[in-house]
Amino acid sequence: MEVKLDKQYPLDVDAARAWALLSDLKATAACMPGAEITEQLSDTSYKGGVKVKVGPAVAQFGGTVDVLEKVDAERKVVMRGKGADKGGSSASMDLTATIAPDPANPAHCVLNGSAAVIVNGKFAQFGGRMMVQVSDMILAQFVENFRQAALALPAPAGAASAGEAAAAPAAAAPVAAPKVASELNGLAIFWALVKGWFSGLFGKRA
Repeated sequence: MEVKLDKQYPLDVDAARAWALLSDLKATAACMPGAEITEQLSDTSYKGGVKVKVGPAVAQFGGTVDVLEKVDAERKVVMRGKGADKGGSSASMDLTATIAPDPANPAHCVLNGSAAVIVNGKFAQFGGRMMVQVSDMILAQFVENFRQAALALPAPAGAASAGEAAAAPAAAAPVAAPKVASELNGLAIFWALVKGWFSGLFGKRA
């Protein structure tokens, strides 16, 4: 089963800091709940995993991520990830992500992402609609962690405007790094799937 995603997330952080984070795969992976980079295989290839917890049980998905293209001038990165669990389920994803500055506000930017996800095994039975709902929930967690991590980076030199300079004393306080869960909350994912299933069921009856 293939699911295609095309998302835009406005961020209250400048494009320079957002790109500095996005171009660092290890730092970006740390923003994804349950994800971890465990080994760097080459300059562009990494090994990692994702933990999914449902009650006391924890499932481990292992795989690789390859950076196919990174263009600093365009603030663009293209990646391919693939993985599998011990139960025989597997997934792959081709992702293109870019950081676009906000012309109306230099202190803001937009994170754009376009992905094609292919899922095989037990997760494919949930259908495309439910997988999109779950993806939206997970991505919302990721974007919030990404925003916090980007804001915690030092501001680029000379980026402060007059308004920002006036607010400098308040902004000078240290920003705590985002606390990211060590595994995905499987119960929350399951609940999203249940809601999607009932929504589709009643929609068909109507």
